[in-house]
Amino acid sequence: MASACALHILVKTEKQAAELKAQLDNGANFAALAKKHSLCPSKKKGGDLGEFRRGQMVKAFDDVVFKRPILKVHGPIKTKFGYHLIKTLYRS
Repeated sequence: MASACALHILVKTEKQAAELKAQLDNGANFAALAKKHSLCPSKKKGGDLGEFRRGQMVKAFDDVVFKRPILKVHGPIKTKFGYHLIKTLYRS
């Protein structure tokens, strides 16, 4: 079964996600922004979700982690939880 490790920032609005993505594109620190803005408990670890398997996350999230290029920030990605910025660190 495929597994991956990803960081994410979860916010309520697409606008806020887009603003944070712009900051990241300009060199902002992902972990620092996650700690400050993310609504997910993973924010304590800088947005680090650790390693998880395909199918453990909601489909829209899974699709980004397992299909899009790694080490790039993707988003805003809408799920039932809100809007995510997702950075996949590795996958196997």
